[in-house]
Amino acid sequence: MHFDLLDIAVFVRAAALGNLSAAARDLALSTSTASARLQRLEEQLGARLLHRTTRRLSLTGDGERFLVHAEQLLVISEAAAQSVGRGAEAPRGPLRVTAPASFGRQHVSPAIPAFLAAYPDITLDLRLTDQIVGLVDAGIDVALRMGALPDSSLVARPLAPSRRVICASPDYLRRHGTPRHPEDLRKHNCLVLGDQSTWRFDTPVGEHAVAVHGNLRVDNGEVIRDAILAGMGIALKSTWDVAPYLQRGELVSLLDEYPVLPAVSIWAVYPSRHLVPAKTRAFVDFFADWFGSPPYWDRGNSSTPPQIAHTA
Repeated sequence: MHFDLLDIAVFVRAAALGNLSAAARDLALSTSTASARLQRLEEQLGARLLHRTTRRLSLTGDGERFLVHAEQLLVISEAAAQSVGRGAEAPRGPLRVTAPASFGRQHVSPAIPAFLAAYPDITLDLRLTDQIVGLVDAGIDVALRMGALPDSSLVARPLAPSRRVICASPDYLRRHGTPRHPEDLRKHNCLVLGDQSTWRFDTPVGEHAVAVHGNLRVDNGEVIRDAILAGMGIALKSTWDVAPYLQRGELVSLLDEYPVLPAVSIWAVYPSRHLVPAKTRAFVDFFADWFGSPPYWDRGNSSTPPQIAHTA
């Protein structure tokens, strides 16, 4: 029995994304063409591979069994094609990426010229939002996300640690004193981001939680940063957002002997471990190098992102 590899690719991407339209976009096909190819594959096999609803696709029992072999077939064929001739060409095509708004403006935007210079055949569609976007429903190839990730079918690769510190301005500390222990925070005006009103610390006797309070709670980290720079209070901040101010002495890091818990990371999240498109791999690898380990903002050069060389 002979199969068209594109028919199999439609099935594998549709199974990974749970959405035929998203799979069609990934493969530069119309939805009707992708649907026809999927139907042809099922007719060849004499088996239904996917359950179809108006919102989502799911694998049938036959689909689960066939998927394992289909993925292996595509991996082998892709490796063979990329080993010679035109298969070694650079990643190409539209790449849809989402990232948190502030982090994206500060640490993704400066890298875009270098990324697109390295991969001129990629067309980048970057969406900066603090809303958690559903990758499948929105047709997103890769998302940058912060913190602990919930268990899911998505694949997550850590790009950089996201170190967090307690900080305040020298002016605030002159007026109100410097906390020496996490418990001292109860006496201070602590500025709260969203629902993060309990701050946790690693101490010699174990984890210590402090319920903090203050006169400002806001759902935007840049507002918190501006408020502590203005001397309004103490805040829990990620160093990717405040490193330049710490280095210039405009902010002071507090309670450094009590690390903030939990340790969190910046992640690249994408739909499937198998058949990751070359354009997605290129983006993830590029930004892992761009951020570095430790990330450049924690190495004292936060205002000057690294200049790294990539070949297409």
